[in-house]
Amino acid sequence: QVQLVESGGGLVQAGGSLRLSCAASGRTSSNYNMGWFRQAPGKEREFVAAIHLSGTITVYTDSVKGRFTISRDNAKNTVYLQMNTLKPEDTAVYYCAADRTWTWKSDGMDYWGRGTLVTVSS
Repeated sequence: QVQLVESGGGLVQAGGSLRLSCAASGRTSSNYNMGWFRQAPGKEREFVAAIHLSGTITVYTDSVKGRFTISRDNAKNTVYLQMNTLKPEDTAVYYCAADRTWTWKSDGMDYWGRGTLVTVSS
């Protein structure tokens, strides 16, 4: 089992920044690829970003490219999502996920956190 706990969400004005953290415990989290998903009110959960277990490969959904950066510190078993130039449409609950594969579908992750709410005001 891998336990994931997100933190860092909150209320921010449009154009502002937040950094989300996902602390992993349990089975060695460094053996897992890590990702972030988000779910806005009334919408399905969607993929945001992912990072390979090596830390050398990242992927982003188009709407956040150039604004969000995913990183990981395997020594601290923590994954980060730096979010800059936030927009009201980024408002959502952000979930951390861990998976052994590189298939980022919301119904296919091995482990999920409980989420942290990000609200961007206009």
